[in-house]
Amino acid sequence: MKSSTLFKKNKNKLKTQNQKIIDCDIHNFIPSNETLYKYLPQRWREHHQMFGLRGHLGSFYPRALMNAARHDSWPPSGLPAGSDLDFMKYQLLDLYDIEFGVLNCLFGVGGQLNLEYGAALARAINDWQIAEWLDPEPRLRASLVIPYEDAELAAEEIDRVGSHPGFVQVLFLVRTREPLGRRKYHGIYEAAIKHNLPVGIHFGGAGGGPLTGAGWPSYYIEDHGGMPQAFQSQVISLVFEGIFEKFPLLKVVLIEGGFGWMPSLMWRLDNCWKKLPQEVPALKSTPSSYIRKHIWMSTQPMEEPSKPVYFKQLLEHLDASDRLLFATDYPHWDFDSPEAALPAGLDDEVRKKIMSENARTLYDLN
Repeated sequence: MKSSTLFKKNKNKLKTQNQKIIDCDIHNFIPSNETLYKYLPQRWREHHQMFGLRGHLGSFYPRALMNAARHDSWPPSGLPAGSDLDFMKYQLLDLYDIEFGVLNCLFGVGGQLNLEYGAALARAINDWQIAEWLDPEPRLRASLVIPYEDAELAAEEIDRVGSHPGFVQVLFLVRTREPLGRRKYHGIYEAAIKHNLPVGIHFGGAGGGPLTGAGWPSYYIEDHGGMPQAFQSQVISLVFEGIFEKFPLLKVVLIEGGFGWMPSLMWRLDNCWKKLPQEVPALKSTPSSYIRKHIWMSTQPMEEPSKPVYFKQLLEHLDASDRLLFATDYPHWDFDSPEAALPAGLDDEVRKKIMSENARTLYDLN
């Protein structure tokens, strides 16, 4: 039974100051192995039944927050949070009058140790997204899931479905096995540019070692709160490995990694580069100039200073009013409501850019 028959139609949309909203981070979740098997070839279906997912172990969400979901996001249909389109429409798209929403499916495809199995999972997940999310709901777009530890297999998947109008970016998890400036990933950037797709880098993944530069943390909250360290490492790698000189059309989106840390990182990188530019002769300008030109960031999680004026100062230091993308992170426990995510007192034009227009331009949403 569809969940739409189990709850009343949402008649009253919440007031969002007549502001258009484009949500750049919505998580859809594959509900069961049975659903996955509809899209997996027999050979890999049997592999999944016998061996299952096998990747480097990363952090696990606390049991009280299964799937990292809000307690109220589990639909009446009994499906897992994030796996029921009708309930997502009721609780998010319709309630807040979302104009477009970008799905980021975090199934762990890229972290699979069996790379061919990871490629099969990527094909299955992308076909599932098309059939059960993008085709039925015109407001939704999706990130293209890839086996990103193998550039050849990843590029094949981008070439296979990258021209589908429902896909608006290629998805990595931030904790990759090597820094993203390394040559092993270059073929993915080439394929993404060929299909005019930005590269999204999302919170999560297990990587090839500890999250921190000092070893393994003791607590989940250390892992969760420390994830920006991985984002900073990826930004540094992309800049100093000369990725944006080699791929001048590449666009990168940092998703769910925060952004308050970016100004100080840019200052530090510029200072380092000015002292030792000879080591990275491929760079033709300051690191901060590449970041300002090539990198976008989502708003969730939102760093919230004690005074609104401090947030305005952060935007001035960041110089990113054209590169911040609104995100709710639905249905996760740290969901940001469109009604209350941005501090009061922002200039109307800046608010409009962040809530919708930056994403409209980046993802060519019409």
